[in-house]
Amino acid sequence: MAFPPHRLVAVLLTAVVSLGLLGLARHARPAPYGDRLLPGRSGEPHPDPRAWAVRAHDGAVAGYDSRTGALRWRYARAGHRPVSVLPTRGEVIALWDDGLVTDTDGRSVRWHRALPDAAEWLPAQGGTGVLRPLGRGILAVVTPRRVTAYRTADGDLRWVLPARQGCAFRPESAVRRGAALLLAQPCADSAWTGQLVALDDLGRIAPGRTPLGNDLPGPRPGPHPGHLDAEKPLARPR
Repeated sequence: MAFPPHRLVAVLLTAVVSLGLLGLARHARPAPYGDRLLPGRSGEPHPDPRAWAVRAHDGAVAGYDSRTGALRWRYARAGHRPVSVLPTRGEVIALWDDGLVTDTDGRSVRWHRALPDAAEWLPAQGGTGVLRPLGRGILAVVTPRRVTAYRTADGDLRWVLPARQGCAFRPESAVRRGAALLLAQPCADSAWTGQLVALDDLGRIAPGRTPLGNDLPGPRPGPHPGHLDAEKPLARPR
């Protein structure tokens, strides 16, 4: 049965208004994790990472032109503040006061990762020593209970090393020695050799390790001589 012209016009107007309201609701939806990113101007060339100066300031992570001091971008999260920032290859990794780890290149927030049990240790820790680059595009996030390694390119979880029973890692006391990160793991009843852990991009350094592929998915290179696997490796990327 055909609609009268006036009813057809009313139906079309109702559909148009409904679509408009849906679009407004979509735009009004809060950003995930409270993200508020003020990126560089559209069409502006991506700044040379060597010309970046990044710092946490006034509750946000901000990127400045190191030559002119001009603000290039600003990244904040509603209700939270950054406690540690780590510039890495034209991007910035930040640890926030709620235990969230983020990566931004100043144009978008590339990934988010939440640390478990952060409320138990982060207020006292203050973020010192938590973010540790391991080389080959791997970031170690060191907490008292575990070390978690992520691939900085996409935030992919690569391996997890838990602290020994009755022990705890001390992020603030880690020291770099060449490609290795030496991490204190104080224990009540243990020889000093058991209270120091050496890590690299593949995990805990120990004889007889099986190589773990940390590269992006694609053709895999051959084995890396000298790289011997994390305590709890994850599956190779697919």
